[in-house]
Order: sequence, then structure tokens, then C-alpha cells
Amino acid sequence: MDHPENSSEYAGLQVNSGVEQPSIINPYLKRQRVRRRELSAADMVEGIVKGDVTVLSQAVTLVESVNPDHQAKAQEVINKCLPYSGNSVRIGISGVPGAGKSTSIDEFGIHVLKEKGGKLAVLAIDPSSERTKGSILGDKTRMEKLSVHPDSFIRPSPTAGSLGGVARKTRETIILCEAAGFDKIFVETVGVGQSETACHSMVDFFLLIQLAGTGDELQGIKRGIMEISDGIVINKCDGDNVDRCQMAATNFRNALHFFPMPESGWSPKVLCYSGFYGTGVKEIWDMIYEYFDFVKQNGYFDYRRNEQSKYWMYESINEHLRLNFYNNALIRNELPVAERSVLAGLQTSFTAAQGLLDEYFKQLSSNSL
Repeated sequence: MDHPENSSEYAGLQVNSGVEQPSIINPYLKRQRVRRRELSAADMVEGIVKGDVTVLSQAVTLVESVNPDHQAKAQEVINKCLPYSGNSVRIGISGVPGAGKSTSIDEFGIHVLKEKGGKLAVLAIDPSSERTKGSILGDKTRMEKLSVHPDSFIRPSPTAGSLGGVARKTRETIILCEAAGFDKIFVETVGVGQSETACHSMVDFFLLIQLAGTGDELQGIKRGIMEISDGIVINKCDGDNVDRCQMAATNFRNALHFFPMPESGWSPKVLCYSGFYGTGVKEIWDMIYEYFDFVKQNGYFDYRRNEQSKYWMYESINEHLRLNFYNNALIRNELPVAERSVLAGLQTSFTAAQGLLDEYFKQLSSNSL
């Protein structure tokens, strides 16, 4: 190619044609991508029981899917894995944002794997944006040691605007992880709120992580989450913050005296530790295993597991009824009409809801005849 810069008026400046660049497409790349063979429910169960983490991840993805076909297959896998489950300790971990939950889980997990052996699964529930509906799912980045440990499995899951649905799927994921040989399960919640109640209904021990300087005894009494906590630990007890943490621990112990004795008969303990430096972690695990010895001896461990199974049966019934109601063809047609009626002020929200329910049940009764 002849460049105008090579003319005589631009003496001393010459532009060469350059080197021809190779194609950006790899010539060895196959035209057709080889599709991965879709595993059957029996293949998935076999892989899970053998401890195949890849198959376990695929099964968890199946459980989280909203596709009806995927859900039917997921339930088949869960039912077949059920006989292999129930042989783990399930620990729920919660705390205010910034309390150091992910960092603490990293230290707790490494310590228990080193001291007790076995395998650890971490199920982290990550909040989804109300605007974009997306989640970061970046909790693994704070678990630098566990994320590369051969005996750990970390699975973040988005709430996707449905806390109850995620909680149910997390409980089903626990069954799959137990069938895969994970004898320690951590469930990390999104923060302080409704998620703690859902988490408490699927774990054996509920650990609350607190920070110093969050209030006095009265503030502690007002927090309903403390009523369901089996242990309270105060993080970041290091450097100049030690005295404040000790004072906060005293305040929380005083606040616990105002609560009635838990059904388990166990008196929750308050401990201080540093997740960043890893100090005080052994004392926390001693408390957790002391709790398990206590509740297994008095029979509360099995009682709580049975109550949780019953609770999730009713939760599943509620969710199926809700989905059936909103997927009903008549209701889908009547909902916009009811919405416009409410917005126009022609009827109240409660009257409109009752009308829709009456139509729904009338259709069910006519179909049953």
C-alpha cells in the first residue's frame, strides 16, 4: 500500500507496510463444541455418594433451578441421597454486615479441619440487588485458605428476592453435601433479619458474631436474634480493641440473664476472639462441641432435628400452594383486574385478595366434582 507520507514533501519520513497479523481465531479450534453428557438422577447420586465435587456442584445447580423439569429431577436426587444424610454437624453463622463472618469462617474451618479432620461444606447465602436482581457471590474471595483446601466445598447462593425459597434450597443442599461425605456444614446468612429464623430452622448450633460498641444491655435485650443464639462471639478482639470487646462481652452476658432458659437447657456463652489473627478460635470450637455433647446427652439434638423436618414439611406445603395459586390460569387473568380495582380505590387490598382466593377455591371445588 502506498502511503502519502512517503511523498517527496515528507522527506526523511517513510512508513512501511507493516507485518501481516495472524487471525485471532485459533486454527486448531474445533468447529463444534463437544457437549457435556447430561447426567441422569442415578448417575448424580452415584457421583455424590463417591464424593465427586463436580457432580455435587451440578446437583446443587439443579436444586437452585426454577425449571419444573429440573425441580422434578432434583427431588429425585435428594430422595435417593436422603439415606446417606444426617451424619454431620450443622452450624449457622450470622452477624451484622462487617462483623467478619467470612473471615471468621475461614479461620473456624481451617482450625476444625486441622484438629478434627473430615470434610467441610460452606453454604453462603448472598443477598441479591432489589434493582438489578444480581448478586456478587464473592464470599469465597474472603475465604483464602478454605477456598484452596482439598477437603472444603464453598457454595454461595443468591437470594434472588425469595428468602424462603433460598432457605429451602439451602436445606436440600445440606442433604446433598452430607451424602457426599461432608461431616461439617456451615450456613452463613445474609445478615440480621428474617434470614436468621430460616437459618436457625436448619442448623444444630446457631452462632452469632458481634462487634464491640453496638449498645448496652438494653440494646442486647431488644435484639430478637439473641433469643435463638446458642453462642455469641465478639470479633476483632485485638490491639487497642481488647478492653472494649471485654466490656461488650460483659454487657451481652448481662443481657442474656433477662431471657428465659432455652428449650435445650443450654446457657449460651459469650466469648471474644480475633478472626484476623486467629486467636480465641480454639475456645469457640470447645464451646461448640461442649454444646453438642450436652444436647446429645439430654436428647434435645434428635428432638430439634425432628422438629426441623416437620417445620420444612409445612414450609414446602405453603410454598407449593403459593406457586399453584399464582400459576393458575384464572388467577393470572384476574390479578391485573384486581390490581386496577385496588389502584382506582374501588375496593380495598384485603377485599380484592379475598375475592381472588374465593375464585381460586371455587375453581378447585368445581374441578374436583
